[in-house]
Amino acid sequence: MPLLSVENLTTAFQTDDGLLTAVDGVSFTIEPGQTLGLVGESGCGKSVTAFSLNRLLPHPSGRILSGAVHFQGQDLTQISDQALRAIRGRDIGMIFQEPMAALNPVHRIGRQLSEVFLLHTPCSQKQAWDQSLDMLRKVGIPDPASRAMAYPHQLSGGMRQRVVIAMALALKPKLLIADEPTTALDVTVQAQILALLKDLQQEMGLGLLLITHDLGVIAETCDHVAVMYAGRIVERAPVHQLFAHPRHAYTRGLLASIPRLDTPRRSSLRTIPGSVPPLHLLPPGCRFCSRNGAPPDSPTLLTRPPFREVAPHHFLETCPRCTAPPQPDPTPSPQLAPQPNPRPLPPENAAPLLELKNLRMHFPVKTGVFQRTTASLKAVDDISLALHSGETLGLIGESGCGKTTLGKTIVRLYLPTSGSLSFQGIDLSRASPRALKPLRRDLQMIFQDPAESLNSRHTVGAILEEPFVIHRLGSPAERRSWVAELLEKVGLPTSAASKFPFEFSGGQRQRIGIARAIALKPKLIVCDEPVSALDVSVQSQVINLLLDLQKDLGLSYLFIAHNLAVVKHISDRIAIMYLGKIVETGPADAIYQNPRHPYTQALIAAIPLADPALRASRPLLSGDIPSPIHPPPGCAFGHRIQCPNYQASLTCDLAPRELSPGHFVSLCPCAVAGATPLPQS
Repeated sequence: MPLLSVENLTTAFQTDDGLLTAVDGVSFTIEPGQTLGLVGESGCGKSVTAFSLNRLLPHPSGRILSGAVHFQGQDLTQISDQALRAIRGRDIGMIFQEPMAALNPVHRIGRQLSEVFLLHTPCSQKQAWDQSLDMLRKVGIPDPASRAMAYPHQLSGGMRQRVVIAMALALKPKLLIADEPTTALDVTVQAQILALLKDLQQEMGLGLLLITHDLGVIAETCDHVAVMYAGRIVERAPVHQLFAHPRHAYTRGLLASIPRLDTPRRSSLRTIPGSVPPLHLLPPGCRFCSRNGAPPDSPTLLTRPPFREVAPHHFLETCPRCTAPPQPDPTPSPQLAPQPNPRPLPPENAAPLLELKNLRMHFPVKTGVFQRTTASLKAVDDISLALHSGETLGLIGESGCGKTTLGKTIVRLYLPTSGSLSFQGIDLSRASPRALKPLRRDLQMIFQDPAESLNSRHTVGAILEEPFVIHRLGSPAERRSWVAELLEKVGLPTSAASKFPFEFSGGQRQRIGIARAIALKPKLIVCDEPVSALDVSVQSQVINLLLDLQKDLGLSYLFIAHNLAVVKHISDRIAIMYLGKIVETGPADAIYQNPRHPYTQALIAAIPLADPALRASRPLLSGDIPSPIHPPPGCAFGHRIQCPNYQASLTCDLAPRELSPGHFVSLCPCAVAGATPLPQS
């Protein structure tokens, strides 16, 4: 008997548009100790499926219309709420997508974790507390006694995710549902979390339903994969079989959209045209045909294709159009032809567009009743960089290392503490607000979260017209014409000008943010994690758009991200940032082919590869970035790789050394001597 068997599950929501089906006839099984990956774009119904299994749907709008969810032979759709509450947490654990939203901000970590034991087991407060500390220790949280007394906001993203995992596994459940457990995490923390889940799964023998849109995570962790599109599973197979022989056009499109380390740098990535249709516009037949080039009157859109086994354990929604073998194209499309690689570097005597010298951005730390300054948070600490016209400089590092602070300092949203910030030969660190205003036409920023950076009360047209109004450019008629041109340039219809930001998908909102950034034809754009929260297919569209705009407008980019494959694809040079400092910088190919700093090696080793045949054990970083308020002297990285010479390295000279033309490393001499156990990738 399978641990979990889902049969023709159908879930719908009552809305103003009527009853809308979000999950339509989904079926799958999970055996004890097995991991099933559920993958698809946002809006495909993955999270609704997970909530349906636990009957956590919003009341009264969401309800299960039909189907069965058999857990250990018991149909969870038919039992009472009281019986289901006894199963939740005890036998079925769940890791929610956003740990900050899953944790109560007004209660300490230890109290929230103790509640799990107090509700489901006969134990005292002291016993619950001791078991909570044991769970925190088991999920790799150092000093659990002090962490248990902290509030959620006092922990890093990786720490909060570990706490949520500890709560989900506290009672040793038989089934764990993990909804996007690593989406917003750094690649190093993601690798730690996935390794932790794998170890705990082997120890407890639990079944795991892993929901994600990251195919690299799927390839590294799952035994079977179910590909979901518009509420239906369109393909299901063992992971090795699915990646080696994808049969559905949607699966092939997702795999082709992934930027890989071996993808020709700066080439156009393959994309899936269009987007997931809204629930009230779903066709009765094949739901992917419209994105696969089918005309509106195609018969495949009218009749639901059967879901059948086409090979041993390989199931497929057999639409004749979407499952036809791809035809080889003897003449590759010009848009997929890679650009010359690498691009020639600027002459040594060329003046940089942007130059930073010993730049520092320290924030005062105030404590006590009178809020006196007692320390400084060194977010950016003595950074020197240069960026030339038409060049892309990638900036990589874990959360908390100072990447976003550096980007905001460059565009003068922060006033630097010290050092020089030269843009087009003008020192912005000393410029007055009046002197800055004309310079802002040439210096713009794309923010990480487009939903937060776009004014929800203004139409898209008003948002895009605002830069022209501020700088007093053009007449009202000319501004409207320019807005239409901007929308066309970023691939949106001109009718979008009359709509509000909430009416668009995440990828479309990011395009609006890009349109606003290029409105005044700037010379430099700081891109702060512009694709981190997007689906892989939308991510490829945005990357292609940025490359096309750079080619057409001659833009320069400072591209901040934690997805190293994306950074390598788009960048000419790469800088690695750790604890407010640059530890390695050089040409993109040199950084990936010959990483010299142990931190760079660890970042590259942690990249999940979208190929299950390449699964391998790899060294993982331990611990978190040290506090930027009290950073250790000398080498601040030795404690994370168990460097045997860590104490000696506290006095190391970390001045940058040029190892090859343009390749600089602030390398600890202990690493040169072979003390660092991390192999080069």
